Amino acid sequence: KELIVWKKSFEFVKKVYKATDNFPKQESYGLTSQIRRAAVSIPSNIAEGYRRKSKVEFKRFLNIASGSAAELETQLIIVSKVYLLSTENEINELIIIQKMLSALIRSLTMRHEPSTINYPTMSHLP
Repeated sequence: KELIVWKKSFEFVKKVYKATDNFPKQESYGLTSQIRRAAVSIPSNIAEGYRRKSKVEFKRFLNIASGSAAELETQLIIVSKVYLLSTENEINELIIIQKMLSALIRSLTMRHEPSTINYPTMSHLP
């Protein structure tokens, strides 16, 4: 929850839920459901991968989150074409999240870093 990309993707989920409330009712079990699941998958996979304490596992879950972001981007494009709804702002925000995920994945690929994640401890608290 400390990662900026997790925070941004979590905030994005809230926006997605609000936006999809206005989708046509016939999409309740179609695009609305898929869009929400893809959006929720992004911060969920970031969190799950981070808790694995392995950079290899973290990277794997970040790649899954990145895949969900690509899936979501496609679904937003579909919404814009089928229902003529503007999704440009959402897509731009999602692209920023995708870039952040890519940068984090690249940083985990560097060889000089240890293969485990060191979590902050409570010892730094007063």
